[in-house]
Amino acid sequence: MALLLNIETSTAVCSVALGKDGKLLALKENKEGMKHASHLTIFIENILKENGLTTADLDGVAVSMGPGSYTGLRIGVSTAKGICFGSNIPLIAVSTLEALTKALQETNNLKSVLKDPEQAYYCPMIDARRMEVYTSFYNSKTEQVKDISADIIDENSFSDELSNREIVFFGDGSEKCKEVIKSDSGIFLDNITTTAVGMVELAEQKYNNKELEDVAYFEPFYLKDFVATTPKKNIFK
Repeated sequence: MALLLNIETSTAVCSVALGKDGKLLALKENKEGMKHASHLTIFIENILKENGLTTADLDGVAVSMGPGSYTGLRIGVSTAKGICFGSNIPLIAVSTLEALTKALQETNNLKSVLKDPEQAYYCPMIDARRMEVYTSFYNSKTEQVKDISADIIDENSFSDELSNREIVFFGDGSEKCKEVIKSDSGIFLDNITTTAVGMVELAEQKYNNKELEDVAYFEPFYLKDFVATTPKKNIFK
């Protein structure tokens, strides 16, 4: 039983949700590109103010831990840590892919697109550039059945699994895979993006189970090392 602030910044979406006892109370969200630095603190301030709260009223802060954008994850985690340090409240880390799957399963009528939603696998995909995605498989109970990995997608990807059951592909990395994965068992759902809504129940469960992070030492789950790019032109010449 907790009042938790949920922060999702792992992709281009900046999303903040207030949850109480595993139920959504309020949501602030922007889907118009990587504007986390300018939106996140404003969303947090507004969502608390509109509900007559301060950070001192929170029981904890949950943050989307990745995988995802290096910059986005750093912004979300550093903000969450700052609130936790300042208010002496616990930090909770929620898998980005698990939360994305949870949001899909809670907010979509999957019976309308699947023959058997209970037996299907759910494959969230987060764009990792070119034909690579961060992905995993979850069952209908949002239980992970495949390790999280960075996969380069081709026509043979997930062929064994697709021969046995329907698989729902979704997330900002799924669009580019639609023309590559041609199996009739592959169901692609458009416009499914990361959202703090999917974190609310998962964060409550972790809080109740005392699955808390060390605020001082917690780091996001990047999955891949950050690679800095150099500009093609030297602007000082």
